[in-house]
Amino acid sequence: MIPIIRLGKKNKIIIIIAALLLIIAVVLYRLADRYLIEHFEVIVEPSTVATGETTFESDQETTEEPSTTEAQSDDWNYKDDNQTISIKKVQTGSGSNMVTYYVADVTLSESANLSTAFAKNAFGTNIIEDTSTIAEGNNAVFAINGDYYGFRSDGVIIRNGTLYRDEPARDGLALFSDGTLKAYDEEETSSDALLAEGVTNTFSFGPVLVTDGEVVGDFSSVKIDKNFGNRSIQEPNPRTGIGIIAPNHFLFIVVDGRSSESRGMTLTEFANLFQELGATEAYNLDGGGSSTMYFMGRIVNNPLGKGNERGVSDIIYIPKSQ
Repeated sequence: MIPIIRLGKKNKIIIIIAALLLIIAVVLYRLADRYLIEHFEVIVEPSTVATGETTFESDQETTEEPSTTEAQSDDWNYKDDNQTISIKKVQTGSGSNMVTYYVADVTLSESANLSTAFAKNAFGTNIIEDTSTIAEGNNAVFAINGDYYGFRSDGVIIRNGTLYRDEPARDGLALFSDGTLKAYDEEETSSDALLAEGVTNTFSFGPVLVTDGEVVGDFSSVKIDKNFGNRSIQEPNPRTGIGIIAPNHFLFIVVDGRSSESRGMTLTEFANLFQELGATEAYNLDGGGSSTMYFMGRIVNNPLGKGNERGVSDIIYIPKSQ
């Protein structure tokens, strides 16, 4: 006969409290594992990160001519044999309606491509470094934050010609080896097809802002993630985006926001700005506290009006000539 153990009221309360504490501990661990604990999936060879070389095979052999002239630069401009970069700071409005943004007009030679790099030279989740740290580690003259791929587990992520993630979820952006870019539906175009077309990098954030020279649709209900607390991102916010005027001629725009110096931009305003500046295609990247523009060893903009960077998982950059 199995003896029956009767618990007193005090013991029952202790057991209930212990069970609740265990549940809370499990929930906190899962949240930390999802949003805080670093998970390294692939370590990227430093040589690949630093040079931005693609790793997919090509039938054509290419040779890059060495730089023949010394680079020329000042606080807002840079020029060498491979690239010309010109940055402008613009302020519009006043008081609570003031907006401050930065436009980088970039032209690359046919032998140059935009490069990308991961925080800590590693692909995974919750692996972050400041934009400036990643840029300095890759000899960048110019950089912006990317799509913060490490915050989510879906999307198609190709970087420097290597496929790292293949979980189609939204409208992505593809950069090509011929100096062009275009938006595409991740669920309708395979990664194999992208690589066969000469894609060097893809980004999974959005939305698409401009296509064929026209602003895309209504942004009032755009949501990028399915995470807890996700909301529409149409309201005025700090922004980072990339656009193209012609092959090898790019526009990068970073908008400050959530401060007395700048309220930020809505997605509609952001898209209209790209169109006004001549972009035929444009795409929205990660914003908010991530929005950062780096140039010649300094942060050009003022993230959240505090001058403090927020760690990100990746950048788009242009290397200095060797």
